[in-house]
Amino acid sequence: QVQLVEFGGGLVQPGGSLRLSCAASGVTFSTYAMSWYRQAPGKERELVAVIYSVATTNYADSVKGRFTISRDNAKNTVYLQMNSLKPEDTAVYYCNARKHSTAFWGQGTQVTVSS
Repeated sequence: QVQLVEFGGGLVQPGGSLRLSCAASGVTFSTYAMSWYRQAPGKERELVAVIYSVATTNYADSVKGRFTISRDNAKNTVYLQMNSLKPEDTAVYYCNARKHSTAFWGQGTQVTVSS
C-alpha cells in the first residue's frame, strides 16, 4: 500500500519561511521522481518543483530562487524549503511520486501566507 504523507504546512507572514516534508511508504522511493504541486482556490493544480532520482531539479518560474526541493532517499522523504513567501503562494500543497505512467498523491497540506 502506497502512502505519501505531507507535513509542515501552516500560517506564515509574508517574507517568512516554511519547510514541507513528504514521507513515502510502499514504494522504492529512490526510483521515483518526486514533485510538489499546489492548488489555490479557484485555480488549477500546478507543478511547483520536481526532483528526479538522480537529483536533477526543476522549478516553476514563480518560485525560482525562493523554493528549494531536496530528497533524502535513506528516509524516503522529500522536502520543500520555501523562503520569502508571498500571499500568492497560499495554496494546498501536494506531494507526488511518479515513475513512468504510475503516479501517487498525498492528501495535501495547507500553506497560508498572510499578515
